[in-house]
Amino acid sequence: MIFIKITKIETQKRNLDRVNIYIDDSFAFGLYDEIRYKYGLKSNMEITKEFIDDILLEEEKNKVRNFTLNYLSYRARSEKEIRDHLTRKEYDEDLIDLAINYCKDKGYIDDLSFAKSYVRDRVNLNKHGSYRIKYDLQKKGVSRDIIDKVVDLDSKEEYERALKLAEKKIYSYRNDDRNSKYRKLGGYLQRRGFPFPVVSKVLSEVLDD
Repeated sequence: MIFIKITKIETQKRNLDRVNIYIDDSFAFGLYDEIRYKYGLKSNMEITKEFIDDILLEEEKNKVRNFTLNYLSYRARSEKEIRDHLTRKEYDEDLIDLAINYCKDKGYIDDLSFAKSYVRDRVNLNKHGSYRIKYDLQKKGVSRDIIDKVVDLDSKEEYERALKLAEKKIYSYRNDDRNSKYRKLGGYLQRRGFPFPVVSKVLSEVLDD
């Protein structure tokens, strides 16, 4: 077994959470300070190449995990969104799994909580209908079981939301004939994601002569 010696460890100037490791008086690699302490690295310590490989693997795990946590710090995301983003960064699939499992264990990734929050925002802020919300959640990789739990298909609530949108939007069609209003307003509500029965009922209410 061949041993090599750590000759110097210094804190990086631009990142105080990381250190540079020198072997035989030459720079070898950088790593997080917490990993240095985890492996008990110190100057004049003799280590093997296999030991270094273990350290660098731990460094890469830490890197992917921290990248994931940073990505989550901007807003809540579904598991699929996170996995797709990490895959685009070309991280190793095993390391992606480890990072995602770590975040799930900590409660940072939770598709049910994410979906509930997403529905609230789309209903209250964007005024989207249930069809649009379900479609968007499916694209984000949320399971059908979770979608069925969080998307309220209550026709009364949907109707009231669609009616308010229609009453506001109809003014922009004030110079159109009834058929044009029907077509334009119906298309608008369907694009917002409201089911056809709701759209039809709202059109009858708003365009009732």
